[in-house]
This record gives sequence, structure tokens and C-alpha cells, in this order.
Amino acid sequence: MNRIFKNIYLQRRFFIVLSCMVLGFLVSYIVPDLLGVIELLFYIFSLIFLVDIILVLASIGGISAERIVPEKLSNGDGNEIVINLSNSYLFPVGLKILDEIPHQFQKRDFGIETTLGKGREKTFQYFLRPTERGVYSFGNLNVFAHSPIGLISKKYTFGNAQEVSVYPSFLQLRKYDLMAFTNRLSEYGLKKIRRIGHTMEFEQIKDYVQGDDIRNINWKATAKKGQLMVNQYQDEKSQPIYSVIDKGRVMKMPFNGLSLLDYAINATLVISHIAIKKQDKAGMFAFSRKIENRVVAERRSSQMNLILETLYNLETNFEESDYSRLYADIKRNINHRSLILLYSNFETLDALQRQLPYLQAIAKQHLLVVIFFENTELTKFVDEKAETIQQIFEKTIAEKFVYEKKLIVNELRKYGIQTILTKPENLTINTINKYLEIKARGLI
Repeated sequence: MNRIFKNIYLQRRFFIVLSCMVLGFLVSYIVPDLLGVIELLFYIFSLIFLVDIILVLASIGGISAERIVPEKLSNGDGNEIVINLSNSYLFPVGLKILDEIPHQFQKRDFGIETTLGKGREKTFQYFLRPTERGVYSFGNLNVFAHSPIGLISKKYTFGNAQEVSVYPSFLQLRKYDLMAFTNRLSEYGLKKIRRIGHTMEFEQIKDYVQGDDIRNINWKATAKKGQLMVNQYQDEKSQPIYSVIDKGRVMKMPFNGLSLLDYAINATLVISHIAIKKQDKAGMFAFSRKIENRVVAERRSSQMNLILETLYNLETNFEESDYSRLYADIKRNINHRSLILLYSNFETLDALQRQLPYLQAIAKQHLLVVIFFENTELTKFVDEKAETIQQIFEKTIAEKFVYEKKLIVNELRKYGIQTILTKPENLTINTINKYLEIKARGLI
């Protein structure tokens, strides 16, 4: 019996009607003639309340519900959570759904209210956007059902508590795959790069067919065989592409809920996937005081799963990054000329100058692309109108820091180092553009 009443909750409508009853009895002390009417209304209310209890507790049927959560959540993206409801009562019910979502989202007011007809089913979707990698725990799914009378509700608890891991943004992989498949890359900011020269490997000599490039005609083979023959080429393959992530304290800076480290991780996942699709070898490693989280560049079928699991465990250690150790490790472990995408952040020209000798040394052996971030908050502040002397001083300092970012780009380019200065939200797009540009120009 205690268990039954433990799941019974009085609705707001009950307290409103009861308050009116109490107010009516108080008025009846002043106007005694109203007492009989109020007593009659009270008995009717009590009878309706009893009927509501019978409907909710003793009638045939009930509510069933199920929460469907993906096996993995994608960091920084909206992940769909599905709730399926079914009403087996003999009457329509009003429902309030309270899902115990993980504490990381800090949503204290989450709830869904709806009605569900007799014998009907309904599906609801809501979206969660995690901003940290790790394990998230969902609690119980609670559903409060009440009859059309609406004086009491019964709580149904579905104990499907579960844990789910939040991985780097694998939803972006599907997004860019879809864009490539539908040839809609340019709509999302991806540029078409004109191919300069062949920058391709010879594959075979074949018969000329209409539409072949006449510049590829092999005149010696044509003369020997007595008909037009052309050289056939294929894109150069199996070039090592390494994503190198600085996980020092400079990458802990937040933007739109995610750290710069998480943006670099998401971009690494996408560019590795695209490199493998382009028949290149994709690899990665991270560094701060030492080199960690290494995945050797390969083109095997399990490579993306290996990179995904490695990125999942990547965390900043709040230390100053050692670029001398980075240079020594690259010199010792990467023997073939490779494309190295270095994700880091430099706020001042002095910070770059301390690391520039090591970047120059790396660029002598490999094609180095240094990727760092615009300070969008400063840029936004610079665009605002200054109204006081204090704001003018602050705006002047902000403009100096914004200008220093451009000086860093010029300084790197002066030494022949490829550079990307990007807003965090545009990191993946700009990195893909740079990779396609490098491939088209045959720089590696």
C-alpha cells in the first residue's frame, strides 16, 4: 500500500480547487446561507477526487516508455535523444516527462508535457550538445500520468539508467562525407582548387577515346601501334599526413563551450578521414612537455577507429609546450617527407619568436602548416564603438593584439611556413581547404 501511494502526486488543479473550497467555508461564516452550497460542492469534489483515484490507480492499463540514446555522443554537436511513449489506459491521459539527463548539461528545468490518446503511441526527440569528452550518466526516465480530471497523477519510473561516452565530433565525418557525395562542398565554404600541372603518378598507356586530354598523347606509343595512345595518370597516393596537437595550456582557452583543444581534436578526426579517403596515410600525435598519444600514419581499415580512440583520451596538462622536443621527435621518428598540420595557438609575436627556430627546422624536412586561432572575443570588442576614455584605451590594446596575430602570419610566411589563422568554428573547413590546396599544387 505504501508503495502505491508513494507514486501518487497531487496536481496543481487539486490545490486550486481545495483553496477555493477553503475560501468558500471562510465566506460561509460571514454569509451562513452559503454553507449548504459549499458543503454540497465539497462532497461533489470529494466524489470526483475518489473517481480520479480509481481511474489512475485501479483501472486497467498504464504507461510504458523507453529512452533511446546513441551508443556514443558526438562532442560539440546536437545529439538526438528519442523517447517512445505508449498509453494502454482506457482513456486519454495527460503526461509530464522528466528525464534525468547527465549532470554535465546542468539542465534543472528539463521537462516535456503532452497528452496521449487511448491506446496511442507517441515519439519525442530532444537534443543534447556535450562540450566535454568523457562518460556521461543518464538516470531514470520519469513519467507522470493523470486522467482528464487532473487532480492526481501517478509516477511511472523506467529504470533504464545508462552510461554513454562522448567522443570527438564523429558527426562531422558524416556531414563532410555527404557533402562530398552530393558535390555540395562549395556551399559550405570549401574552395575548388585548380590543379597546377599533373602532380600525379603515371599509371598506364591506353587507347585514346573521345574526351581524353590531347596533351597526354604518347607519340612514341602512337607511332609504334599506328593509333592514338594516351598516358593515363592517377593521383599521387600514400603520402603521410600527420596532425600534431599542442595540448599545452594555451589550448585550454574556451570558445562557445568547447576548448581550442577540442576544436583541434574534431578537425583532426575529419582531416584524417578525408586523407584516408584520398588514399593518403593519416597519423597523429600530441605534445606538451613530451610526445604522447601517437598513431603512426597508415592507410589500413582500422586506422580511423584507432585515431578516434586516441583522440577520446586526449587532455591538456596545463604545461608549457616544449617545441625542441617536438622537433627532435619528428626528426627521429618521421623519416619520409610528410604534411604536418600543427594545431597550436600564439597570442603574441614574442611567443612565436621563442619557437620559430624549431618550426623552421621542421619545415626544412617536411611541409609544415601552422594552424592557430583568432581571438574572436577581442575581434568583437574591437568592432564595438568606444564611448569613454577607458574604453578607448582598452580598444587600442585589443587592436594591438589582433594586429599581432596578422604579424605572426607574415612572420611564418617569411620563412616559407604555411599558415592558417582561423576562427575556431571555421577550423575544420579551413584545414580541409588547405589540405586540398596542397594536394592540388603538388607541394608534397
